[in-house]
Amino acid sequence: MDLSNLKPAEGSTKTGKRIGRGQGSGKGGTSTRGHKGAKSRSGYSRKIGFEGGQMPLQRRLPKFGFNSLNRVEYKAINLDRLQELADSLKISKIDKEVLINAGLIAPKHLVKILGKGTLSAKLEVEANAFSKSAEQAITALGGTIVKL
Repeated sequence: MDLSNLKPAEGSTKTGKRIGRGQGSGKGGTSTRGHKGAKSRSGYSRKIGFEGGQMPLQRRLPKFGFNSLNRVEYKAINLDRLQELADSLKISKIDKEVLINAGLIAPKHLVKILGKGTLSAKLEVEANAFSKSAEQAITALGGTIVKL
């Protein structure tokens, strides 16, 4: 076997309809589009969501919801995750760079430290925001927090 005798598997390919190639082909004249009407014309394209004149779904359903322009989204990181990082990397200062290198956040993310889990190491933590419980847990062990 070589490149000169490769063929697709039997029945795996079909030849396309040859439309508009004369009456003898059986697909000449109207080219399988029927007679008259918008669908038979060139340039026809149906509007997205068109349901044959019935009121379209996107117009039947009411508008709802609201997106605040002033919303600030934080990437949440819990205390137990900080403890894991401190143990594995043997560090006492956790800032944005450490979190990015660990793959927990992307450079564009804002970080909020939350109080789930327990902390046993004295840490210096830099983040954009802290929950009250996280703040208390870090300072209780003699650690410091820095709000960016």
